[in-house]
Amino acid sequence: MPTPKSVDEYLESVPSKFKQKLQDLRDTIRSAAPNAQEKISYGMPYYDYKGRLAYFRLATHHIGLYIPGPILKEFASELQAYETTDATLRLPLDMPLPKKLIGKFIKARMKLNEQHAHSQ
Repeated sequence: MPTPKSVDEYLESVPSKFKQKLQDLRDTIRSAAPNAQEKISYGMPYYDYKGRLAYFRLATHHIGLYIPGPILKEFASELQAYETTDATLRLPLDMPLPKKLIGKFIKARMKLNEQHAHSQ
């Protein structure tokens, strides 16, 4: 399968039963970060706002949401129901998206990116 050139192409390439969930994740990110640029990076949807904001990708049993650290560590107490690493949140395909929580992560990462942009 060729690498998608846009997020629309990426969403068209996934199995139909997962498209709505991925579109909901896309909408959640775009709602939290309306000024972020949407691109494809490493073959997956990527959002840039004064630096790396978030990526996502469909995997076999989950959606991987990748948010550069230390954001997920800061919200560890709210993530006990999920598998995580320093920068990865695995969203099980059989669970509803935690949209409010995702919005909080995106806004926290935006704030961190703004602080880094102002300090340089």
